[in-house]
Amino acid sequence: MVGVWVIVWAAAILAGCSPEPINSPYEEGALAQNTLFTAFSQRSPKYLDPASSYSTDETPFTYSIYEPLYGYHYLKRPYQLIPRTAESVISPRYYDENGNVLPDNAPGENIAVSVYDIPIRKGIQFAPHPAFARNKNGNYHYWPLQPGALENKYALTDFSEVGTRELTAHDYVYGIRRLASPRVVSPAFGVLSSHIEGLREYAQELNALEKQWEEQGKSPEWLDLREYGFNGVQALDNHTLRIRVKGKYPQFKYWLAMTFTAPVPWEADRFYHQSGMAQRNLSLNTWPAGTGPYMLETSIQNRQHVMVRNPHFRPSPYPCEGEPQDKARGLLVDCGKPTPFIDRVVFSLEKESVPLMGKFLQGYYDVPEVDGGSYGVAMQVAAGDSAEKAELYADRGLQLLSSTEPQITYLGFNWLDPVVGRGDTPEQQARNRKLRQAISIAFDWEQFVSIFLNDQGQVAQGPLPPGVPGYQPLPAGLNKHVYTWKDDRAVRRPIEQARELLAQAGYPNGRDADTGEPLILHFDSAAGMGSNATLDWMRRQLKKLNVELEIRATDYNRFQDKMRQGNAQMFMWGWVADYPDAENFLFLLYGANAKAKTGGENAANYHNPEYDDLFEQLRFLDDGPQKDRVVARMVEIVQRDMPWMFGFYPKSGGAYQAWVSNAKPTQMVRNTLQYLRVDPDQRVAGVKKWNEPRWWPLWLLLAVLLIGVWPAWRVIQRRERATALDHMKGRRGL
Repeated sequence: MVGVWVIVWAAAILAGCSPEPINSPYEEGALAQNTLFTAFSQRSPKYLDPASSYSTDETPFTYSIYEPLYGYHYLKRPYQLIPRTAESVISPRYYDENGNVLPDNAPGENIAVSVYDIPIRKGIQFAPHPAFARNKNGNYHYWPLQPGALENKYALTDFSEVGTRELTAHDYVYGIRRLASPRVVSPAFGVLSSHIEGLREYAQELNALEKQWEEQGKSPEWLDLREYGFNGVQALDNHTLRIRVKGKYPQFKYWLAMTFTAPVPWEADRFYHQSGMAQRNLSLNTWPAGTGPYMLETSIQNRQHVMVRNPHFRPSPYPCEGEPQDKARGLLVDCGKPTPFIDRVVFSLEKESVPLMGKFLQGYYDVPEVDGGSYGVAMQVAAGDSAEKAELYADRGLQLLSSTEPQITYLGFNWLDPVVGRGDTPEQQARNRKLRQAISIAFDWEQFVSIFLNDQGQVAQGPLPPGVPGYQPLPAGLNKHVYTWKDDRAVRRPIEQARELLAQAGYPNGRDADTGEPLILHFDSAAGMGSNATLDWMRRQLKKLNVELEIRATDYNRFQDKMRQGNAQMFMWGWVADYPDAENFLFLLYGANAKAKTGGENAANYHNPEYDDLFEQLRFLDDGPQKDRVVARMVEIVQRDMPWMFGFYPKSGGAYQAWVSNAKPTQMVRNTLQYLRVDPDQRVAGVKKWNEPRWWPLWLLLAVLLIGVWPAWRVIQRRERATALDHMKGRRGL
């Protein structure tokens, strides 16, 4: 009986005294703190070194810890550059090949070099880091390290001494020099070395130096890049950075908003290049050193990472302007308040999506994944398919937000193909163009978006997606060769017009007018299979024209080979913007970038002399009316030529708990954590409500135990009483 009463007592204690649900994955009281809880999947971020990092899952860390010169306005669309550590977003000065200053409106072909003199804000401090720590004598505490100094040190928190110093222009110089270092692998080097004056030659110099050291057997442990420089990037003083760019390249400003050009303190580079550091996984890839709003406090590979507020971060006000609907959504409530709002951000590994979403619905994650642009869309789709899920999401008050991002999925025609391509003669060119137009009318992309994307996409009218300057909303941006404007909406032209165009192209009723043979088109699929729902849908679209579609399915490697060789006829591809500029999409159709000829990104191998001439002009144009006119004309040309069926602009979005404020999904603004706010009290209440322990099974079990034990206990009691009576009788007999 004692065991039964112990169970009863324990149950009472648990039921009455547990302050948080017993299934909470966090330590007691954690949910009540000013912390944002989120997850990461697959693996820990591989590269946190700003020179090397280029993966989406790394950006929540790199853009929160490092600060490029520029960034993007959190709320405004189209996206707008704003200064981060720079005093302002500046315009360059132009010079000819003789060093003479040119006016701002000088023709781009006359400009030999663009010079950016960027003022950097004073007083910005690096987050605390052991690399800056000094002793009483002013010497660096951890340089050089004494033998055994790294014993039991596997994280930055194992170093007792830390320090800081002011950010200077020299840190940006050092960071850009590292892009060319033979000891650093950077995916941005190829592009930036083609634009920054002398960067490629600087890399060659460093490589030659490294080879010489290796031959002599005296390669230094640390390559001090302060001793080797080039004129393309200089610090004019502690707070003025000069960058010299070849010719005129207005899009260079966007590279200054990427972490490739973030500052790297030489002290940190030297600190990590000491014996024993690499063996303990201590490097810029695992423990960054930046000036951003957050710093890395905990890093347990493939388990958990924690960022905490940088105590030296200067006040950075929340924006006061945005899109018209932002005020109604409450996104301007924090106008002017200093950011960041959140003290800690905890990233926990979730290898499977089911437990991740389960914990999110329980309230244990505020956001499923900070970098995940699919959760909001997927959950909206799920809610549309299931009334039960829709009710659950509504009951939880979840914010399921989506937006059309600067990306496009298109179906391309190979310009080298004799049937759907450009054509060799003016007559053939006209016929092929009408064929492409007929196919484009027949392909009902509205239906595709409805069926396969559950309406979580926007049908494209041209190559430029929303959010990119130069994009024209309807009706101005209407593709008039495929649509008409009726009742204030775009209406796809009737299939009869497509059939008429098909006949004019030489294929009446889907047959060759000369031979009578049926028209068979070929779609090159990278899916590795010849039949699935998408391909069946495509076949049905062409069936409207009595045209057959043959699927040529291959694996992705073979597909890429066919694209490089220009052997595909029709294919589907996509593009996600590197930066929000029309040039980053229109270059996909620039003749000099033809994939089959140059290995470029023009997968359709499209070539139009007028378009190419305009693109050459576009490369030199600053934002403004002239650039807008050029972009509009280029869009008109490809709407008529139809090297692509423009397909759709996919939507992306996030899922957020009701207690998360200032959420606005975006794939372009990477430092979003700086602007989010959480209400811990609302979270605690929600988690408690959604995870109330069910005690009735335990009480039922106890009742069953008592019912089962009671007869036995009665028997034992009777025996004990009988024994006691017998004992007493025995004593009387004595």
